Amino acid sequence: MKKKGRSEIGLFGEIIHYDEKGRKIGESRPGIFGDYAEYDAKGRKVGESRRGIFGDFKHYDRKGHKVGESRIGILGGVTHYDKNGKKTGKSEPGLFGWKNFWK
Repeated sequence: MKKKGRSEIGLFGEIIHYDEKGRKIGESRPGIFGDYAEYDAKGRKVGESRRGIFGDFKHYDRKGHKVGESRIGILGGVTHYDKNGKKTGKSEPGLFGWKNFWK
């Protein structure tokens, strides 16, 4: 069975991430240039996501090492990959926010 979580957009453009039990696991806060700062559930900065030319995102840890990327699909879904290019999951828009599907 796949683990399911969700992400919701907050009032100020932040994206709040929840695990499969509905617990907040982190937050992505937008920056000036379309990038995001990534925070854990306790509000500690853990990395950042930088927007690419085609709308994709490259993800980095707090030391600046690439940890993965997310690519936008033709129908609006987002496929996630680890730092080696292996597919790790997919997110699809849902009625009450984004649904995340992990292997």
